[in-house]
Amino acid sequence: MAEQKVWLITGASRGIGLEIVKAVLATGDQVIATVRRSPEILLDQLGNPANLYVGILDITNEEQAKEAADQIVSKFGKIDVLVNNAGYGLLSAVEEASSEEVRKNFETNVFGLLNVTRAVLPHMRQERSGHIINISSVGGLSGYIGWGVYGSTKFAVEGITESLALELTPLGIHATVVAPGFFRTDFLDASSLISSDLVIPDYAETVGKMRDFAAAANRKQPGDPIKLAKAIIKVANSGKPPVHLPLGNDSLQRFREKTAEFERDIANWHDVITGTDHDDV
Repeated sequence: MAEQKVWLITGASRGIGLEIVKAVLATGDQVIATVRRSPEILLDQLGNPANLYVGILDITNEEQAKEAADQIVSKFGKIDVLVNNAGYGLLSAVEEASSEEVRKNFETNVFGLLNVTRAVLPHMRQERSGHIINISSVGGLSGYIGWGVYGSTKFAVEGITESLALELTPLGIHATVVAPGFFRTDFLDASSLISSDLVIPDYAETVGKMRDFAAAANRKQPGDPIKLAKAIIKVANSGKPPVHLPLGNDSLQRFREKTAEFERDIANWHDVITGTDHDDV
């Protein structure tokens, strides 16, 4: 019989985070699910199973993240899997987004993720085992109109995870970054997505149409979050998990399109690209 794993999952109140919690609970593993407020709502929704503990965590509070990690290890002995899922979207032209809107998006999606990761890693290093799974986005693989700021937070998550994987592999710890495409969750609802206060008419044909698309696509996305959650469990149970995992045909297609575009740029500008070394190299 496999040993019960201990999972810490942030942003567990809805969407992808909630589905991952449900899927992990079904395996019998221990789940510590964090929410920003009202843990009793999640407990009531899931029926308060014995292998679930729900706690309040504001991931932007570094000290609170450290205390949470210490308390989990004190109570459950370890943290086997960290799923950094908490985050939210910002739909805006790059120019439209205010400094405050940009800063808040990075504070949660990047600095919050780093807070929790730094809080958990000392415990994983001590055990010489563990797996950090960071939830990125197809917007972290390729730029999209209207998603420049949000996408940049996810590009950061992609880069952070790549480096983590290199640093942690010798310590017996895995790192994986998951890039979902459009999944049928509440991500396009106001609960998970905000638009910039400023709307510039010159972007009506680009960002404006993206806002219309997002509203129309809500609850009609192709991805199944239940299947996504099962994929996360498969990755966490793998002896050789991937560093990158795009999920959904749309995510995979967009990544392949980007790499093809990148190769065309390299071919068209090859002489310029390769002509910048010193002559003695």
